[in-house]
Amino acid sequence: MSNSSRIDLNPAYVLHTRAYRETSQILDIFSADYGRVGLIARGARRPKSSLRGVLNPFQPLRLSWSGRGELATLREADLGGLAAVLTGDRLMAGFYVNELLLKLLGRNDPHPDLFAHYISLIAGIGSGEPLEPMLRRFELQLLSELGYAINLDNDALTHKPLVPDQYYEFHTEVGLVPAVEPQSDGLVFPGATLLAIGRMQFEDEDCLHAAKCLLRSVLNYHLGGKGLQTRRVAAAMKRT
Repeated sequence: MSNSSRIDLNPAYVLHTRAYRETSQILDIFSADYGRVGLIARGARRPKSSLRGVLNPFQPLRLSWSGRGELATLREADLGGLAAVLTGDRLMAGFYVNELLLKLLGRNDPHPDLFAHYISLIAGIGSGEPLEPMLRRFELQLLSELGYAINLDNDALTHKPLVPDQYYEFHTEVGLVPAVEPQSDGLVFPGATLLAIGRMQFEDEDCLHAAKCLLRSVLNYHLGGKGLQTRRVAAAMKRT
């Protein structure tokens, strides 16, 4: 965080809240200029608190806080625009993205470009745009911002450009290598598909499915093998 202990009206979104003591909340927020920040919202759960009904996910906010360390104190919260109204699969998609940010972003590490991508993503989810392409694009943007970008231009052994009609196998710690047996059970993809993923061109359903498989594997690796609660909930909803 900035050397200043007082931040005024920074654009932000609430990623997660939990109760704290009898009347307060602890917030994880994603802010434009300070990244993921932990805040204590004192008295936010009191019936007459001005914060009730304000500190919700997917609601653009302008937040002021003060203090240093892991948890600062929220001083003011103003609405920064209309909240995205998400239901069903779109609500789960929003929570999925929030959980990714919670688990992959370090605290007090600014990512202004990623914040702009997040604003666009939430707006797109709320406006009814196709979900899967938006999510895949955001996952690629997130990995790039964190320094985990996948090289989808060259193979990892020869560093030569990918050949569209060649098959490649993805190894998380190495990258893409020419596939000896394209029918193997590993993460094997045609070069043309990988090049399309790198360009974020997801018009083709096979390309979109391949991107989901590839990115899930990479994200799981960087999550340390820990599953996401939102994935478990979504799977349970589908079963019922």
